[in-house]
Amino acid sequence: MTSLTHDATPAVAPSRLGAGLGFALVSATTFGLSGPLARGLLDSGWSAPAAVTARIVIAALVLVVPGALALRGRWHLLSRNGGLVAAYGVAAVAGAQLCYFYAVSYLQVGVALLIEYTAPVAVVVWLWLRHGHRPHRLTVVGAAIAAVGLVLVLDVVSGADLNLVGVAWGLGAMVGAATYFVISADEDNGLPGISLAAGGLVVGGTVLGVAGLIGVLPMRVSSERVSYQGFDVEWWVPVLALGLVTAAIAYVTGIEAGRRLGSRLASFVALTEVLMALVFAWLLLGELPRPIQLAGGLLVLAGVVVVKLGEGSSSPVVEPVPGPVSERPAA
Repeated sequence: MTSLTHDATPAVAPSRLGAGLGFALVSATTFGLSGPLARGLLDSGWSAPAAVTARIVIAALVLVVPGALALRGRWHLLSRNGGLVAAYGVAAVAGAQLCYFYAVSYLQVGVALLIEYTAPVAVVVWLWLRHGHRPHRLTVVGAAIAAVGLVLVLDVVSGADLNLVGVAWGLGAMVGAATYFVISADEDNGLPGISLAAGGLVVGGTVLGVAGLIGVLPMRVSSERVSYQGFDVEWWVPVLALGLVTAAIAYVTGIEAGRRLGSRLASFVALTEVLMALVFAWLLLGELPRPIQLAGGLLVLAGVVVVKLGEGSSSPVVEPVPGPVSERPAA
C-alpha cells in the first residue's frame, strides 16, 4: 500500500473545505491590515522596531497559553526543536515583520507587500540550490513573469523616483517570508502549529526587546493621536489591533486554514492578502499604486500562481504505509 505526502492529498471534504477557505480569508484579511495600521503609527512618531515589538509581544501573550497546552506531555518536542523555533522567531517573525514595517515607511503599502510576496519564487530557488529539487518548466515561466511584474511594481521603466532603501527592506521582508514558508512546511518536527507560532513570537519579541534595551534598535513611541484617512484614534487602538487582530488572530486562523486545506491550496488563498492590503491602504491611508504598478502587481500574482502550478505538476512523492499489525514482530 502507498499514501501520498501531506501536500498531495487529492480531496478535501466539503465541510472542511468551506471552513478552511473561511479561515484562510480571515487570515489573509487580518494580515493585510497590518501595513496600513503600522503606517499610521510610524507617521505619528513610532519607530518601526517599537511597532513590531508591540505587535509581537501582544500576540505572544495571547498565544503562549494555548501553545503550551498543545504541548501537554510532549515538552521534549520543544527542546528537540529549539534551533528551529529560534530560527522561526528571529527570521520568519521578527525579521520579516521588522523589514516589512521599515519598507512601508519608505514605500506605499501595496508596493512593499508585492515585493515581499515574491517569496514563493525565492522558496523554489532555495529548494533547487539547497536540496536539488529542480523546478518544472512551468515554474521557471512563473518566476520570469513575477520578475517582469516586479520591475513594473518598482516603476523603473517610467523613470520615476525609486527609494532603494525601501526596496532593500522589502527584499529583506521577502527573505523572512520565504523562511516562514520553508519552516512552516516542515511536518517532521512534530510541533503543533500553534506551539510553533507561539514559540516563534516569544523568541521574536525577546530578541527585539533585548535589541531595544541595549540600543541596537530605536524604540521610539508616541502618545500622539494616530491619523488615518479622515479620522484620528488614540495610539493604543492601532497597537492593540496590530497585536490582537493582525498577529494573534491572523496566525491562529492561518494555522487552521493550513490544516484543513493543505499548504498548497492555503498558499493560493493567501495571495488575497495583497489585495486586502491594497484595499486597506486605500481606505485608511488614501494610497493607491499607479496604473503601471497595479499592472505589475497582477503580473507578480500571476507569476506566483504559475509557480505553484508548476510545483503541482511534478509527480507526488509516494511513501510506504506500515504493514498491518500481524506483519510486525511480536512485542
